[in-house]
Amino acid sequence: MKNSLESNVIRRVMVGTDRSETADRTVQWAAELANRYDAELFVIQVIVPKYPSTTEFGEFEQTNAGAANNDLVHFTQRVAGDRGHALVVIDADPASAIVRTAEQKAVDVLVVGNFGMAGRKKFLLGNIPNRISHSAHCTVIIVNTAHSTDERASDPVRAPLSRGEAPSFEPRLAARAAHIAAVMAKHGLTELFGQSGDPDISIRRQQARRLRGALEELGPIFSKLGQILSTRPDLLPAEYIEELVLLQSRVPPMSESEVVEVFEQELGVPWEDVFKSLDPNPLAAGTIAQVHRAVLETGDRVVVKVQRPAARADIEQDLALLEIFAEKVGKRPALNQVINMGDVFKHLSTSLHRELDFRQEADNIERMRAVLANYDRLAVPGIHWDLSTSRLLVMEEIQGIPIKQAPVGQARIQAARQLLESYYKQIIVDGFFHADPHPGNLMWWKDCIYFLDFGMVGAVEAGLREHLLLMLMALWQEDAGFLTDVTLMMTDAINNNDLDVARFQSEIGEVMAKYRAASLAEMQIGPLLQEMSTVSLRHRVPLPASLTLATKALAQVQLATAELDPALDPYDVAGKYLMRLMAKRIGTALNPKTFMYQSQKLKVRTSRVIEALENLVGVRPGGPKLVVNFKANSLENIVRHTGRRLALGLTAAASVLASGLTTTSTVVAEWVPIAFGIVAGLLTLGLVIDLLRGR
Repeated sequence: MKNSLESNVIRRVMVGTDRSETADRTVQWAAELANRYDAELFVIQVIVPKYPSTTEFGEFEQTNAGAANNDLVHFTQRVAGDRGHALVVIDADPASAIVRTAEQKAVDVLVVGNFGMAGRKKFLLGNIPNRISHSAHCTVIIVNTAHSTDERASDPVRAPLSRGEAPSFEPRLAARAAHIAAVMAKHGLTELFGQSGDPDISIRRQQARRLRGALEELGPIFSKLGQILSTRPDLLPAEYIEELVLLQSRVPPMSESEVVEVFEQELGVPWEDVFKSLDPNPLAAGTIAQVHRAVLETGDRVVVKVQRPAARADIEQDLALLEIFAEKVGKRPALNQVINMGDVFKHLSTSLHRELDFRQEADNIERMRAVLANYDRLAVPGIHWDLSTSRLLVMEEIQGIPIKQAPVGQARIQAARQLLESYYKQIIVDGFFHADPHPGNLMWWKDCIYFLDFGMVGAVEAGLREHLLLMLMALWQEDAGFLTDVTLMMTDAINNNDLDVARFQSEIGEVMAKYRAASLAEMQIGPLLQEMSTVSLRHRVPLPASLTLATKALAQVQLATAELDPALDPYDVAGKYLMRLMAKRIGTALNPKTFMYQSQKLKVRTSRVIEALENLVGVRPGGPKLVVNFKANSLENIVRHTGRRLALGLTAAASVLASGLTTTSTVVAEWVPIAFGIVAGLLTLGLVIDLLRGR
């Protein structure tokens, strides 16, 4: 150090401190520097006032400053002896106060610690080390104390407990468990887990309000848990869902040091080597992450989603406690009548771990880009894959406006229709959809609607997509009976003897009539499906969870399309899309190559069916035989002729119906509807010939 500064005369050294452990290390370093040059050492502490000096509280702060000065004098003498001088200054701007005092004392070298530094460029005006280095007129030395500031033991991630194993809590986990138990007791939630019998609606509403209050008090992580559960009416009663949707995550933004820490850990280089600038004010701050605008060194404008440093540890801690809780109380009959704790925990764990990995969100964006490829009015942001990690997501900035502010014109009308139609495609054809299309996640830019925030997506399995397609056809044709049958097939309740099918169909019909009689602006399929879900839950035939999420998303997107184009008829959009979809599938099935291949498969399978029938009627040796003997020859002939004609007619009708139904299917092979059509034609021809011969 002396060799590097030997050309300079160092008579006075100043160092700033806030009397933290880190700052005291910086003072020790500055004291050693002053000692080497026999220089005076000025130790300055700046106290930021909270109240005007003329008030009673302000006078109290002045008194505290005097006490702090006495403490600082003793500390300075201990580290620098007679060469040390202590200075306590009250100022709302610590950086300016230090620079100003350094000039007044004619300081040669000013020493500051790097705690809170944001690299070589300014990040926040409140970054004291950075501001001093830019403003001071003397030599500034920034001491690296970061290695000693964050020596935090990583929070242990609990492995799932084996059955019968006693939980071994870390002190922090035990303290958190005690706090959770105290909050639950405070809000009276122990009644929920200990009572017997099925609570009535009023009790459930009261318990739901208590649960929401407890989740809010337990902090952002539990609020996040509640928000996730609010999307699952199949796991919680309606009273709980209504309360949980009101939950708000009040999360303070991350500090500059936390943001920079994650940036540089994930990038592996100082953040300013990648970014030209970074907006210190977050666009949004959530439980898991917050989002900032930034400009890359290339000049590209981006938004950066950065994960909170403690997000994973906090979530793992609370999930570990919830797992233990679910094991202990989940088997109580009274609780199971209200909440399925096993399914709740599984859903929460899966959802939160998915949100913690930003690479999954990036994959979701790319997958949605492919889904929307044929829609010129719909788009998603671009991803900077080389800069994105599991905790850092760098995306193209969508410099647009809310969709409701989109300029009136043909582009807006086209975008509305494409947005609604795309959801039919996402849910029915691709089985992958954006699950949270509220207005804040839809932006208008370059005459397109951009989807934002892919942290929540939904998936619909192939079999359920087939049923949903039939549901939409029934809605389109206003066929309540068929809609009821499809709903029961979807929920595997078609043979439920305890179900009052007539009443169920009546309520489904009432819901359908209510929406078909509505005005054009209120004619929405999403809310209709949501009411159908409520009816199904009331009759204890809940719709699948993925469909519940899909109907919620469809309801949200139809509200958005109603704002863009109030004259848009969702039934018309659905009907025309279904017709195009069926025509496309029929065209594919009639392809010559496909037809030849499928006909050979039909030949093999038909021969197997014939063999099975021959075994049944006894034509082939072995196997069961179906034998019917009639002693009256005339009656035998009548029954034989009538049975043959009835069999031909019923089989032909069934083949026609099967051909129509399988034409719309994505699960059934393409040759099947063609085969059914051919069989229907042959059977009908055979029936006509038989009738003519018998005349």
